[in-house]
Amino acid sequence: MTDEGHSTGTGRLVTGLAWALLLFGLWLWGRHVTEVPGAPATGDVFTLGRTAGTGPLPRPATPLADAVPQRVDIPGLGVQAPVVARGLDARGAVDPPPYDQPGVVGWYRAGPKPGATGPALLVGHVDTETRPAVFYRLSTLKAGEAVRVFRADGKVAEFTVDDVRVLPRDGFDARQAYGPREPGRAELRLITCGGSFDRASGSYTANVVVSAYLTGTRG
Repeated sequence: MTDEGHSTGTGRLVTGLAWALLLFGLWLWGRHVTEVPGAPATGDVFTLGRTAGTGPLPRPATPLADAVPQRVDIPGLGVQAPVVARGLDARGAVDPPPYDQPGVVGWYRAGPKPGATGPALLVGHVDTETRPAVFYRLSTLKAGEAVRVFRADGKVAEFTVDDVRVLPRDGFDARQAYGPREPGRAELRLITCGGSFDRASGSYTANVVVSAYLTGTRG
C-alpha cells in the first residue's frame, strides 16, 4: 500500500470511529431526562414539517470560514439561547449542557462549525425533571422556517429548515440523521429527545432531528 493509500485508509478509519462514538453517545445522551406532564410525544414518525404545498426553498449560500458559535435564535419558537462547546463525557456520550442550565444549547465541537461546510450539530434538552427546556417545541418547526447562529467572527449565519425527522432509537441510522444531505453545503442539525418517555429504561424512545442549511449571512 502506498503512503497515500495508507493515509486515506487511516482517514476512513478515524471517520468510522467518529461516527460510531457519535451514534453511541447520542443514544446515551437521552437516557437521563424525566418526563414533564404534557410534554410533546411525537411518536415514531420519520418525517415532519414538510407539508403539501410547501413552496420551493431558497438556494444554498456559499459556506463561511470557521468560527465558533455563540448564540442560536429560532424565531418561530421564541428561542434565543447561548451556545457552549461540548465534547464527550467519560462514558463516550455527547456531553449536553448541565440540567441546571435548561436554556443553554450545546455545540458538538468535534464536528463542523455552524456556517462552515458540513453538518454542524447543536444539542439541547427537551425537558428537565420539573419543566420544559430549550428544545421543548423543536418538533413543531416547519420547512422554510429560519434558524440564526451568531458567531465569534461577528457574522450571523442564517439557515433555512428543510425537514424535521423523529428517528426511533432502535435501529437508529446515524448517517441518515447526521450525515450531509447535500455535499458541499453548510448544514445544521438541531437535536433533542422525542417520541414517548419509557419509564422502564428512563429514556425517550426517539430523537428529534431538525435539518437546516445555510441560505444567507449578515455581517
